[in-house]
Amino acid sequence: MKLPLLAPPDGTLLWLEAHRVVAGAHRRPLSASPTEDQLAQALSALPPGPTRWVVDDLWTPSVLLRDLTELPKGSEAQEAFFRWRFMQALALEEPHFVQAMEVESGIWLASGIPEAFRESMLSLSLRLDRTIHSLTPRWLHLYNLLAPSLDLPGMLLSLSPAESGRYAGTLVAWGRTLCLLRQWQEPLDPEAWLEERIAPSAAFLQRESRTPQNLYIWGAPRWPESSLTLRMIDERSLLGEAR
Repeated sequence: MKLPLLAPPDGTLLWLEAHRVVAGAHRRPLSASPTEDQLAQALSALPPGPTRWVVDDLWTPSVLLRDLTELPKGSEAQEAFFRWRFMQALALEEPHFVQAMEVESGIWLASGIPEAFRESMLSLSLRLDRTIHSLTPRWLHLYNLLAPSLDLPGMLLSLSPAESGRYAGTLVAWGRTLCLLRQWQEPLDPEAWLEERIAPSAAFLQRESRTPQNLYIWGAPRWPESSLTLRMIDERSLLGEAR
């Protein structure tokens, strides 16, 4: 079952995934990080004015930080604290720009992007006079679009295709609010995702009294049946028809 159209395709949206870039009618495959020329070509396909960037989960890692009952005083100290916790939690060495928001009391969502990658995008947007209105990880963009209709606990897979029908990506789940976030750079086929990633996550959520009912899929053309009700997200609802 496919979701109904979530909203008309956004004419200001630059959709940047590890395997492609989409901007309106502009669609190009990628085999590596996009060059400035590739990004400039994509941006030229959008109307003038600020743009909203949705960036692949592989380039914008995220983590839920728990049990944060006391934070440093002052915005700069808090920014440094969240950057340190983020880098520590994900064992990252490359410097990242990090933003954090509280999702429940003591639980914060931290998302980052490599500083060099972010600076190159900001520099390009300034040269082209294309202000970046927002820069959001793909999974979070999808979750925010779905959230108004999420009455039942569920899961979302935000997938990035690899070779041989395998996928890397993000698993997020919610009960009353966002409660689980796991990300994998290592690609697996759908059957292995079900066995090694989805089933253990569902068992954990059941112990937490947040048993998921629906499984939403982005990034795969088909998915094996499981005990969860399958909801395939039709990319035309976000990106329009391929041309």
